[in-house]
Amino acid sequence: MTPDELLRSELLASAQRMGATDVTPIVERPRDPAFGDWTTNLAMGLARQLRRKPAEIARELIASMDLTKAGVAEATVAGAGFINFRLQPSVAFAGLEEILTRPTAFGHTNSGGGARFNVEFVSANPTGPLHVGHGRQAALGDAIASLLEATGWSVAREFYYNDGGVQIMNLALSVQARVCELATGTLAIPEGGYHGEYIRDIAERYVATHPGDAHGDDLDAIRRFAVAELRKEQDLDLQAFGVRFDTYFLESSLYVDGMVDETVKMLQSAGHTFERTARSGSARRTTVTTRTA
Repeated sequence: MTPDELLRSELLASAQRMGATDVTPIVERPRDPAFGDWTTNLAMGLARQLRRKPAEIARELIASMDLTKAGVAEATVAGAGFINFRLQPSVAFAGLEEILTRPTAFGHTNSGGGARFNVEFVSANPTGPLHVGHGRQAALGDAIASLLEATGWSVAREFYYNDGGVQIMNLALSVQARVCELATGTLAIPEGGYHGEYIRDIAERYVATHPGDAHGDDLDAIRRFAVAELRKEQDLDLQAFGVRFDTYFLESSLYVDGMVDETVKMLQSAGHTFERTARSGSARRTTVTTRTA
């Protein structure tokens, strides 16, 4: 048993000998280490039940405890009835032996039983450099993954890249505008586009590696290049931060592999969707929508 568990056990036995029932001793570290190694407010919690003053209960609790068995060198009553405990040095430092003999395994358990656990974190859209908010998520996600690994889970760290949609198209159009600026001297960033200097840097690298598209006519090539460049930059930042990932999942793969269409068909066949048709001028559009409870 650990020192705090020994203390709780002795406090419980002592309280029961005094006639207390339904007792759950709480043992905590004192705010000021000068008070001792552990402290408890059990005496104050028993005052109403035993109809006695907390200080009197505290003194009797100490007198009834087997302090040697609990590894206590000194027990004192403080304030309104707190009990402060100072442990025997041999007990206080006993845990160091296990830490020194198991430096890499100390604190590890197998409570997860090797079950798989996927932790997806950071997952910043590849539309710009990482910022301090992404750094917070990197630290938090990596800490959670490490904790799960230390408790016996088979952890996979995943970074989900949203490499499709409106924001990615705005990125491509912004880089395209910078490529055109390099060729013509005229800049026209589209509405909703990105104005950062990193867009100019990407455009310059694109022109250097794609000399046949100096005017930026191949928008799809620009999109692929810009996403790859920003992904590479993000990966380098995360590596410098000491965070690693096992899987990089691209949103675009869901469409390329047909998983989105397959999921929609499954929802339709299960009766969880309905179709809504809307007209805009001469255009007619049908949207498949999932039902929600």
